[in-house]
Amino acid sequence: MVHTPTKHLLKDIPEKWQLNFQDPSSPIMEQIILLHDYCMFLLIIILTLILWTLNKITTNKTYSRNINENTKLEIIWTILPAIILITIAYPSLKLLYATDETIEPELTIKGVGNQWYWSYEYSDYKNKKVEFASYMIPTEELLIGNNRLLEVDNRLIIPTNTNIRILITSTDVLHSFTIPSLGIKADAIPGRLNQTSFLSSRPGIFYGQCSELCGTNHSFMPIVIEATTLKNYGYFIHSETN
Repeated sequence: MVHTPTKHLLKDIPEKWQLNFQDPSSPIMEQIILLHDYCMFLLIIILTLILWTLNKITTNKTYSRNINENTKLEIIWTILPAIILITIAYPSLKLLYATDETIEPELTIKGVGNQWYWSYEYSDYKNKKVEFASYMIPTEELLIGNNRLLEVDNRLIIPTNTNIRILITSTDVLHSFTIPSLGIKADAIPGRLNQTSFLSSRPGIFYGQCSELCGTNHSFMPIVIEATTLKNYGYFIHSETN
């Protein structure tokens, strides 16, 4: 049984009627939210302009004869969308390459998808390989304050402000390892190792779920990552390797 080193941490979970993203806990997720807000800002301006134009066209019985077959006007509304697309494409490509950037990892963890639970391995330590399975806690065993269908018996413990590489695979069918607050989403494919890197910028408990339809109990294999201080993480590793 893996015991969590801390008890009182901020929990990042979706709320009822939530329309925006969960609070970001990694630099990549912060950039994803900024890009989303930037694109939404442009879309609202464009939508407002189009609605205003349509309203003017439908309500006015007269119109200027210079609008029809106006070459300058056609050039403007051809070039302007191209400029807008470029301003969206540049930060999008920049973020895309940032998410795929290979960073020298300070810690490597292996996550394995199973029907229907996750198992994890810490293999960077010479004394002993730490490995455990993480099952969802049944509803009848939940404590007050626990989240239904999201709590697990063994959380994945990571240190904050540490470059972490996680290797994802599966033993049976397709799964998907997803943590929205950390900006993580990687497919778990049988016979193949996928990898993704992330860094948690603050302590907290971050919830995710399998995002690939993997069978009847697909919705009952949550993922819980607990980011804690390096000191507390050291206590956890020390207790598991001794």
